[in-house]
Amino acid sequence: PAGDLLWVPSPERVAQANITGFISWLTATRGLEFAGYRELWQWSVTDTVGFWQAVWDYSGIVVREPPTAVLGNREMPGAQWFPGAELNYAENVLAREKPGGVALYYQSQTHALTPLPWDGLAISVRVRATRLRSLGVRPGERVASCLPNIPEAVIAMLAAASIGAIWTSVSPDFGWRGTLDRFRQLEPAVLLLTGGYAYGGKDYDRGAELKQVVAGLPSVRHVIYLPFRNVPAPASGALIWSDLLDHPPVESADFRYHHGPFGMPLWILFSSGTTGLPKAITHGHGGILLEQLKLQRLNMDLKAGDVLFFYTTTGWMMWNFLVSSLLLGVKPLLYDGNPGYPDPGALWRMADQAKVTLFGTSPAYVDMLATQGVVPKDTCDLGALKSVMCAGSPVSPEVFAWFLRSVKR
Repeated sequence: PAGDLLWVPSPERVAQANITGFISWLTATRGLEFAGYRELWQWSVTDTVGFWQAVWDYSGIVVREPPTAVLGNREMPGAQWFPGAELNYAENVLAREKPGGVALYYQSQTHALTPLPWDGLAISVRVRATRLRSLGVRPGERVASCLPNIPEAVIAMLAAASIGAIWTSVSPDFGWRGTLDRFRQLEPAVLLLTGGYAYGGKDYDRGAELKQVVAGLPSVRHVIYLPFRNVPAPASGALIWSDLLDHPPVESADFRYHHGPFGMPLWILFSSGTTGLPKAITHGHGGILLEQLKLQRLNMDLKAGDVLFFYTTTGWMMWNFLVSSLLLGVKPLLYDGNPGYPDPGALWRMADQAKVTLFGTSPAYVDMLATQGVVPKDTCDLGALKSVMCAGSPVSPEVFAWFLRSVKR
C-alpha cells in the first residue's frame, strides 16, 4: 500500500470546491461530462487547446485585445500561446481594487500585523508607475530590487509591471557578490535598495555591501532608496522611496497600462547558482496570469477573501507565487523575519490573528516545531484554516502526520 489514508474531504467540501464548480461550468458551457478528477485531468492533457481555452474563458482575464487562437506555432521549444492577445499582469491585479477592502496583510519582527487597504495599494502603484515613466523607464528595461518581504516590494513590482518594465528581485541578506552575479546579467536601469533588515531580534546594516552593488552595476540610471535606521543611501543622488509618492493621486480611469503580447516578459527569477552563475528564468505576463489563476483557483481551492500565507523571502519564487494571489482577490500575508522568533509559535499566532486560510511552510520548519514540542492547536484558534502546503524539500509521512496531530484534523 502507498501509506495510511490520513484525511478525506467531506461531501460538503467537495460540493463547494472550485474544481467542482469548474466541472459544472464545463458541462453547462461545453457539454462535457466528467466522472471525477481523473477524467478531468485526462481531458486537460489530451485536448490541450480545449482545456486552456476553457481556463481562459473561466478566468475572466482583462485584455486590450483578445487572442485569435490558443496555440499558434506548436513546435517545442518555441510554442506560441494565445497569439494576438494584448494584456498586462498588473492591470489584472488592480482590476480587483475594492475601495475600503483589504488588499493584503503584513507583519515583521518590528511591526505588528497590519492590513493594507486596496485604496493605499492601488494609488501607490499608479503614482509610482507614473513617476518611473517620468524618470524615463521604458518597457523592457529591468527594475532590480533588494527589498525584504514588505508591501513596498509588492508596490514596486506592480508599478514596474504596469509600465512594461521587467522586475527582478533578491533578498537583502544576499551578499554583494551573489547579488551582482544575478543583476549584472540583466543590466538593470533602476535599482531599489534598503539599508538593512531585522532578523531574530537583531538589525543588520547592509550599507557597505550596497555600495559594492551600486558600483558594480554601471547600467543603473536611478537608485531608489528605502531608508533603514540611520544607514545612509549607498549612492549620491539616490531617490528616496517616499519622494516617489510626491505626486497627485492617479485614479484608475486616468492610468495607462503598457499592453503587450501574451509572452511579454514580466519578471526574471534565478536558479540557485550551484553550478556556475545563477541561470536567469523569464516568466511572461500572460503565462503567469493564466497559470496562477488555474493553480490557485483549481488546484489550491482559493477563493476571493481567503488569506494566503507562505513563509518566503523576495529571493525565492514562492514570493512571486504569494503576491500573485492578488489576482484572485485573495489576501496575501507578507512576513519579514525569523520564523522562530521570538519563539517557535510566532507564525501560528499570526495565522490565528489574520485568519489564514492556507498556510504554506517547509518540512525543515515542521521538524523544528516537532523537536521543540510546539502544538499550535493548543494555543491558537485556527478555525479559518482550510489547507496546508509544504515546499522546499521532500515531505516525509511524519510531516503530514504532525499537521494532523498538532494543527488540525
